Amino acid sequence: MDYISYKTKYANKQSVNKQWVVVDASSQTLGRLASQVAYMIRGKHKPDFTPHVDGGDHVIVLNAGKVSLSGNKWVKKEYYTYSGYPGGVKKATPKEVQVVNYKRVIEHAVKGMLPKNRLGRRLFHNLHVCEGNVHQHMAQKPNEITLKY
Repeated sequence: MDYISYKTKYANKQSVNKQWVVVDASSQTLGRLASQVAYMIRGKHKPDFTPHVDGGDHVIVLNAGKVSLSGNKWVKKEYYTYSGYPGGVKKATPKEVQVVNYKRVIEHAVKGMLPKNRLGRRLFHNLHVCEGNVHQHMAQKPNEITLKY
């Protein structure tokens, strides 16, 4: 009896085809946007997805200040930071955070959807958030895509 031997191909750092994509965040819900951006950064949309390899795309998010939150989340939701000292807990709403740094709301949502290990920290560098319609990554010739829900 003859057996056919099939070899599973795993992607590695050299064989991965990384691309640059542009996503428009204006009038999109934060959680839905973040989940699809994290999916693309991780590389799960590619047929050669390998869990332990950075095989995802670089994602440029435009119009970060125009992202929407449903319900009363602009004032009810709270982000916590802790300094490590007694009484060092700070709370801020998304509205307060966005005034200080417009990127932080989207970055926080996407980072929470990435793996909590060295790979996740490396993947987070593939996210580029911009406030307006222009970005500084034109040399990479990014493809513009629309997200589907």
